[in-house]
Amino acid sequence: MKAIIVSDIHGSGRAADKIALLAKDADLILCLGDILYHGPRNDLPEGHDPKHVISVLNPLAGRIVAVRGNCEAEVDQMVLAFPVLGTTASVFLDSRRIDMSHGHIYNEDKPIPGATVMLYGHTHIPVAERKDGIVFFNPGSMSLPKGGWPASYGLYEDGRLSVHRVDDDSLLLEILLN
Repeated sequence: MKAIIVSDIHGSGRAADKIALLAKDADLILCLGDILYHGPRNDLPEGHDPKHVISVLNPLAGRIVAVRGNCEAEVDQMVLAFPVLGTTASVFLDSRRIDMSHGHIYNEDKPIPGATVMLYGHTHIPVAERKDGIVFFNPGSMSLPKGGWPASYGLYEDGRLSVHRVDDDSLLLEILLN
């Protein structure tokens, strides 16, 4: 099982194109919210083109599991072919339950109840750590990275979560789920 983990696309056509490229050999795309819009606190990302993001992601809808970010609106569900309005979601990857949230409600300070592996975004800063028996994983932002980090995305493969640079796919962080 191989899954791409993305967050905070914020309407970036460049990020959508990278997702399409990564999706060619992935079973699932786990999207942690803030898909189409940048929100009032963020600058416009380079290549801001929400219509292009829609055109790239909708054909992949059968492989996307997404949660609602703080920049999603109900109108987004009208144009996206996969559900985006749930606050949390759970998937099973290689028999491991993985819980997902955007991060503005559930995060390291307030984990999803019962979570042992939690994916979240929102901060635009990558995280791969174990704390109080829970693995917390944030792939960072594909379009508007913060804290001096580069634009990044995550991967799940063979019980390993890893964060990679968008521009050259080099490894930034990783954690094993044992």
